[in-house]
Amino acid sequence: MLVTPRELPAALAAIATTAVLTALAGTGPAHAAAAPAPSAARPAAASAHTLVGYLHTSFANGSGYTRLADVPDSWDLIDLAFGEPTSPTSGDIRFSLCPQSECPGVESEDEFKAAVKAKQAAGKKVLISIGGQNGQVQLTTAAARDAFVTSVGALIDRYGLDGLDIDFEGHSLSLDDGDTDFTKPTTPSVVNLIAAVKSLKAKYGEKFTLTMAPETFFVQLGHQYYGSGPWGGQDPRAGAYLPVIHALRDDLTLLHVQDYNSGPIMGLDEQYHTMGSADFPITMTDMLLAGFPVAGNKDQMFPPLKPSQVAIGLPASPNAGNGHTSTGDVTKALNCLTKNTDCGGYTPHGAWPDLGGLMTWSINWDRYNDWEFQKNFDAYFGR
Repeated sequence: MLVTPRELPAALAAIATTAVLTALAGTGPAHAAAAPAPSAARPAAASAHTLVGYLHTSFANGSGYTRLADVPDSWDLIDLAFGEPTSPTSGDIRFSLCPQSECPGVESEDEFKAAVKAKQAAGKKVLISIGGQNGQVQLTTAAARDAFVTSVGALIDRYGLDGLDIDFEGHSLSLDDGDTDFTKPTTPSVVNLIAAVKSLKAKYGEKFTLTMAPETFFVQLGHQYYGSGPWGGQDPRAGAYLPVIHALRDDLTLLHVQDYNSGPIMGLDEQYHTMGSADFPITMTDMLLAGFPVAGNKDQMFPPLKPSQVAIGLPASPNAGNGHTSTGDVTKALNCLTKNTDCGGYTPHGAWPDLGGLMTWSINWDRYNDWEFQKNFDAYFGR
């Protein structure tokens, strides 16, 4: 997870042309868009109202090291942070436990594997998360694609994991000039990532758990800008996750966009929304559950995801990332999206009582903060 602010680049703001604004104006509720045809394969089911947390497993920081066995039972899905490539374009993903010199008290590999099995026996899921702030992954070639499949599969097998979390940040995903249709991507790094994940899904079958943690820049910003745009000049990363999410939606267990470390993002109400209060997760999540026109084009609608596939991603404490949202505002966001109460000045396009849940960066930071995020989740959902 990126833990430094990423403001909306001024260069993008400058590209808000009259044509785009006209296309955005008057757009009706996007939830009327046709849903994609069902796939024969089904995504691995998440628990109802899942609590997802990232565990600092391969590195140390100011939050302290937490052994997997010591993670409380409230956490349903644990993402091991992080698997990283040997180079940005190799596709060869490596992962190891934090060195003893950096993380006093770190468990042995055998103890770690035993903890994975114990979590699974208790009904939890443990995934390898690939990427993060420092792990740039660009599958630009077929060789990188194949190396990704082989190396990620080897990690899943070695540690007995349940699947994969894709946390590609920075410059991992961007769209080539002329790649303007999210339903038919042509950029090699995007096409190869989709193919690689589908290969892993085919190998492990319906039990394979797949989650994604993109930043708003790569998803909701696609409502205004997509790639370099029809005339070029835009940031090619804008909306670059959309073709990946769309192609893998039938395999996707949970999408938890990072509703933090974000610049202002335009919602379906044509207004800009900023992080740090209930309004931001409400408006950003509404976009995923209602669908939205990509780059303001009503003929290019990103279809809504199932409510059970969508979780809200937030920092666990003010130390964990910019855009920390108080537990009171987290509760308001949940009330709005599941009950249509406490919505403030925004009217969402529905109520979704089976919303997927909450994600946080991170379990370590929540422990540092006396488990405030976890306790609020447990209290809200009556655990």
